[in-house]
Amino acid sequence: MHFLHDSLAIFVTVFATLFPIINPLGGAPIFLNLTQSCSVQTRKKLAKSVSINSFVMLISAMLVGPQLLLFFGISLPVLKVAGGLVIAVMGWNILHGQSAKSSNEDGKDSSGISDSTAIRNTFYPLTLPLTVGPGSLATVIALVANHKKHPGFEIEKELPAVLGALLGVCAITLSIYFAYREASKIKLALGENGVNVLMRLFAFILLAIGIQIIWGGVYELLSQTMKELATKQ
Repeated sequence: MHFLHDSLAIFVTVFATLFPIINPLGGAPIFLNLTQSCSVQTRKKLAKSVSINSFVMLISAMLVGPQLLLFFGISLPVLKVAGGLVIAVMGWNILHGQSAKSSNEDGKDSSGISDSTAIRNTFYPLTLPLTVGPGSLATVIALVANHKKHPGFEIEKELPAVLGALLGVCAITLSIYFAYREASKIKLALGENGVNVLMRLFAFILLAIGIQIIWGGVYELLSQTMKELATKQ
């Protein structure tokens, strides 16, 4: 029961944090606009390829990102504070209407992707930066750092977190696939106002998660400082 509870908690945290940043519902109209010269079958294949690429990038960031930062001597508490700030700022910006997708929409040629050029555009710009950008990758690293108790890795202790994170990333990539595949239907069903309302709800959760991660890092830094002062006395 404890195993399932921990896995579910990590799953909810990963999904609720990444969903408003990646914003599949907000990216779907942009994806539709960029691929309007493609056939329906090609658009479905692109949606599948983008979701797979996104999964690989997010999992890679989870596995490599925190270890790389620790290699450069950045402690876990500091990593938590920095990552929490990134998440909180993103939540604040989305909450106040500054969409992470808006910068990707500007300056794009809406007729630039066709059936003949679809394959070479799958990774850039459709996966990076339209779907998974630097903010998403930084957020994933922060989430992993927040749940690490020590620099090493012990499979027995980390298994619930690994399973929950894996399921969370799977849920995100599935939402990307369905949102992009059904972009035209989502655009008609929700409209711009519906997407904005949904994103505001997730943005508030994102802001709260960011502050929680910051507090966790600050608490650990204060605890370490108090212990060092106590040993010197």
